Amino acid sequence: MPDSTITAVELARGAIDSLPEGSLAEKLAEGRPLRVKLGIDPTAADIHLGHVVVLEKLRQFQAAGHQIVLIIGDYTARVGDPSGRSTERPVLSGEQIDANAATFQEQAFKVLDRDRTEVRLNSEWLDMPSGELFGLARRFTVARLLERDDFTKRMAAAEPISILELLYPVMQGYDSVAIAADIELGGSDQRFNLLFGRSVQESFGRPPQAVMTMPILPGTDGKRRMSKSLGNYVGVTDPGPEMFGKLMSVPDEAMELYWTLLLGEELDRSRHPGEAKRDLAARIVARFHGEGAGREAEARFDSVHVHHEIPEDIDVVVIEGAEAHLPALISAQFGLSSSEARRMIDQGGVRLDDDAVTPGKLDFPAADLDGKVLRVGKRRFARLSAPG
Repeated sequence: MPDSTITAVELARGAIDSLPEGSLAEKLAEGRPLRVKLGIDPTAADIHLGHVVVLEKLRQFQAAGHQIVLIIGDYTARVGDPSGRSTERPVLSGEQIDANAATFQEQAFKVLDRDRTEVRLNSEWLDMPSGELFGLARRFTVARLLERDDFTKRMAAAEPISILELLYPVMQGYDSVAIAADIELGGSDQRFNLLFGRSVQESFGRPPQAVMTMPILPGTDGKRRMSKSLGNYVGVTDPGPEMFGKLMSVPDEAMELYWTLLLGEELDRSRHPGEAKRDLAARIVARFHGEGAGREAEARFDSVHVHHEIPEDIDVVVIEGAEAHLPALISAQFGLSSSEARRMIDQGGVRLDDDAVTPGKLDFPAADLDGKVLRVGKRRFARLSAPG
């Protein structure tokens, strides 16, 4: 049974909205484990700290004795969520979505209790015959769906809106019917979708869910929302030193929000901004890599960025063949795309020892690279070795 001493006020702490007013308290008063839903579309391979904000709130419900239902939107990812977008999302292949879905499930358990989390794929119920889909769609009007701000702005700008995008809130709402959700959580940009889920439940004669929206964590640029596609993210599986370095790059003015959303604490404004940032970075690294990893990452950061030393524990990469194509080598070693690697070369972000790689120079004899240290950006290093 759930812990009845944990109140609606405590569970809603840190949320932007808890809607409708009083509904969470009413659900808790039923005295049973509530089914608390979060849906994530696997449009990228990794979970980042922006996802952790909502996952932490789920863990709070889990600790209070409620049932967490994590829905991996392998089907809705094929449709594309228009929330916060000015144009239709790009379509991923089925293979990409399935691979991302598997990764998302595993990484979510870095925050949630695996044994007490129900994980579902929404293809279980949304991969339905056309007759059932038509029956679902006819319950709602286009006018109702066009109430959302994203669509209003795009219509005013004469930008296209696909039929599939209009169906997205309907399908996400049907997830709540399928798993009998009592509460649904999401980012503040999901407000329309979460409330629309109540309408979908009511159309099927089901009790409508309570809704809770959480703040959006800005990315490492301190401005736009954290997103892998924007390159301003900190992944929960990033190596400790890389995670530490990314967090140290967050602007000082975003630190208060990072402390509140990721540590659940208020930032001590009397502290030096750099000290507060180091503390946050070390604690986040320790959280995902174990005790001691945070201070090790901090020591490496100082070695590289304060003392300008090359780390001792960098990987040795043996070049295959007599010639190396640098973008391909960078892509294979550091997980970047070849186009991203070329862009970094053109921007002067790739160095061999102390020398920046000349923009446009992509191919090198392997013998010329032997023993050199490849540095990509500020935090990625590898020592190159010629074959033989």
